[in-house]
Amino acid sequence: MSQKLEDIKGLGKKVDILKEAGIDSVEKLANSKLEDLIELKGIGKSTAEKIIESAKELIQPEVKVGETALIEKEEDEEKKIQEEVRKLEQKKNRLQGIKVEDGDFVLVKITARTQKGHIFRVSSEDDAKKAGIYDENEAKRGYYTPEFVIVGKPGFVNEGLTETIKEMSFFEKKSVRIPPTKAFGKRDPQKIERIGIAKFRRLNEGKNPEIGKEFIKQTQGQTQRGIITNIVQGRVIVDYNHPLAGQNIDYNLEIIDKIEDFNEKIEYFMINKGIPKENVSDFQVSYIPKSKTLEITIPKMFLFQNLTYVKFGLAMDLQTHMGEEIDDIKFIEIYEKIPIPTTPSESVMKKVEEFNKEQENKEESKE
Repeated sequence: MSQKLEDIKGLGKKVDILKEAGIDSVEKLANSKLEDLIELKGIGKSTAEKIIESAKELIQPEVKVGETALIEKEEDEEKKIQEEVRKLEQKKNRLQGIKVEDGDFVLVKITARTQKGHIFRVSSEDDAKKAGIYDENEAKRGYYTPEFVIVGKPGFVNEGLTETIKEMSFFEKKSVRIPPTKAFGKRDPQKIERIGIAKFRRLNEGKNPEIGKEFIKQTQGQTQRGIITNIVQGRVIVDYNHPLAGQNIDYNLEIIDKIEDFNEKIEYFMINKGIPKENVSDFQVSYIPKSKTLEITIPKMFLFQNLTYVKFGLAMDLQTHMGEEIDDIKFIEIYEKIPIPTTPSESVMKKVEEFNKEQENKEESKE
């Protein structure tokens, strides 16, 4: 909203004097020179200084309510970030050099290389880009993040890393080579299959084999994933060994944090079961200490997804690794009532009435 000269307090009849001199807006008055105003009838030096200052104050950009709220929000976020940095620094000072213990919940920064020097695992998007392995879809799934590990417990990292981490201290850096037997296993000739092309097509939804492509085989409720390595004399060679089986793996490790907060532990278990990090906060989690019951409300966006294995796996992990605090886990799904749609006949009649009304309006506009 533009300001008028009349809005400046104390001007009174001097408005007419200013307008006669060509100063007909607040902006022009704010930009006027003191010596020019003094020459006008009835305006002294002190008055001129005062009205110029008043005009400048009026044309200062107004801060809208929404902008104020946004500024306050940004300031709050900045304070939270600073507070998190301060807490992390305090934790680092407290844990620096202390040896990890069995059962500690930790985050481990990892860089993994094959024996030929190919990097295949990193703990940040920047490292992934530097190594030339960055994939946007993998980034969205939270693949380039530190590894969540419970010290001494299997199932989080391979056997060799589990043993190595157990002997480390917080914020310690270590390089280690893990042999195949404790990494991705030895290559097993029994896991290489030769399938006739005709049979392969039947198993592969009629599609022809392509060397280097993944092949998924379903047998008796079991799923096998392999790579098509060759096609020889009418037979497709499929290798079900892990791609890194039989190789020594070099790791650079650093234990960068200890997860101590109850809710934060639950969040990491959820992420570990495949729930995207940005969606974890959408799950409402309530804990009832008296009955040691954890209630997790599934958000709307996940209601129609098959979460059976996710829920089962999450419940097993929480009961196994947080058993002293959690007995029962309840997953709550809320399906809100949907308004009953009108009957087909009512819907059709409504459309007919709307069409007739439109035609009447058109005829009236022509007249």
